[in-house]
Amino acid sequence: MNAEWLNKLSVWLVALALAFSVINFLQLSTISGMIGSNSQGTGSLITGLAVTPNSGQTLPTQTGNTGKTPVTASFEGLPKGVPAIYGAELGVSFDDVSVKNPQNADATIKKLAVLDQQITLSGADLERYKTIALQISCEYCCGAPSIIFDNGDPACGCAHSYAMRGLAKYLITKHGIEYSDDQILEEMAKWKTLFFPDVMAQKAQVMSAKGIEFNYINLASNKYRGLENEAQSNGSGGMVGGC
Repeated sequence: MNAEWLNKLSVWLVALALAFSVINFLQLSTISGMIGSNSQGTGSLITGLAVTPNSGQTLPTQTGNTGKTPVTASFEGLPKGVPAIYGAELGVSFDDVSVKNPQNADATIKKLAVLDQQITLSGADLERYKTIALQISCEYCCGAPSIIFDNGDPACGCAHSYAMRGLAKYLITKHGIEYSDDQILEEMAKWKTLFFPDVMAQKAQVMSAKGIEFNYINLASNKYRGLENEAQSNGSGGMVGGC
């Protein structure tokens, strides 16, 4: 009897050890999966969502915004990292445009703005430029219908407009094949989102409440211009960079 009891005890101990091994293995697998999902990306993350450059990426759907709730510059839809293709070429990063560092923001805006003065467009490039740039404005600075007139001339003299126009000209002349019209407009809209984070946060809240698809073109182009007026203002403009 004693030997039989010892044999049974040995079997139970082995079974218990195997059970603990399985549990530990599952826990390690779960942790590894979490680390892997949080570490992937392309240098541009939106609330943990990996973004593929030039893919018409969408912003994360916001939850809990069912009324006119104030939204601040902690808006999680701000683009981050170095822009694909042109970022390294121009030495610009989305991270440098922030209310936390006005000097870096102004320097980055100037890098883009100078392109507007350096690049002259004509022919098909000019027509393409007009098609794109007429779809976006800098309404929080100058209130113009768009950053250019119908003939392509500048319609707004603020630094933000110069930056968006300069970027459009650069991408058309240097990377016109890699970028479609919508992708160029999207890049302009990303920078505009950084220039006016608070008001864009308010606009994003209204878009969410109305079920409008979240992407940078919807957020920052003229497509839904003025929609932010339906949100309750938090009293701070939150503009980054001077007009």
